[in-house]
Parts: sequence; structure tokens; C-alpha cells
Amino acid sequence: MGRNAFLIIPLAISIQGCANGANLQSNVYQAGQVNQRQEAEVIEILAVLPAKVEVSNEEARRLAQAGGVVLGAIGGAAIGNNVKNASPNTRVVGGVAGAGVGGLVGSAVPGKVLVDGVSLTYVQNGKTFNSAQVGKICEFKAGKAIVISTTPTETRIQPNSECPS
Repeated sequence: MGRNAFLIIPLAISIQGCANGANLQSNVYQAGQVNQRQEAEVIEILAVLPAKVEVSNEEARRLAQAGGVVLGAIGGAAIGNNVKNASPNTRVVGGVAGAGVGGLVGSAVPGKVLVDGVSLTYVQNGKTFNSAQVGKICEFKAGKAIVISTTPTETRIQPNSECPS
């Protein structure tokens, strides 16, 4: 592998971290949920525990594969161009081989990753429930909070604390 191949690996690794699950947090809404009436209720949070939530990383994987193919093709063509006494097709072969290697490196980015979440135990209407959500533990504390229900089984417990800046 040439030095251009070493550009692909950091790219794949940096893209791997892109999935942070931010779109799954309780205070993030889809366009169709904006300006819509949603049932809300005050609850009492009893416990806030750290959790991990598995989220899709497919977008980062696709980006890593595409970037790996492009960088690999450029690197492979450059290497093929620098081979002494090479035929005119050496650049093409180098580019194709580099693209293949780059695509494989991009495939190494996992399809799912774990992000920080919270496990919230709360009382609602005299019953105790638990809800796992994407978020930071510092965003929640024991005490009163608001739960928003967009469907009968969905719980969106709104943060009732702020993280230090």
C-alpha cells in the first residue's frame, strides 16, 4: 500500500464516529410532529441510570465506502503511474485495485454503533415504568419531568436538567 492508502483509514475511522443518535433524543422531532398537538403529562422520575443505545451507522458506512473507493482509485492510479517500465494500462489497473481496497476499508465501518443513553425509571398515574432513551445522564435528574406521547407506546421524557457547559 502507498501513502495514499493511509489517508483512507483515518477517513473511515473518523466517519465511523458520525452516528451519535442525536436524531433519537427525546427533544428532537420529525417535521410531521412539529406544530402538532401531542399528549403531555407530568411524571416523577425516580432513578436516572447510564445506558447504551444501539443506533444505525449505515450512513457513515456508505460515506466511508464511497470515500474509500475514490481515494483508493486516486492512490492506486498514482502508484500505478510511478511504476518503472509500466504499460499504459498500469494506472488503470492501479486505480481499480486501489478502489477495491478503499471500498474494503470503508466496509470495515460498523453498521451499528453504541451511543450514550439513559435509563429512566418513573411513576405515571401510580404505576412505575422504565424508558431507555438517547441522551446524556446530566440532562436528567430525579424529580418532576414531562413525558410526551406521540403514539400509545412511545415515551419522550423531556430533559429536566442541564449539563454543565
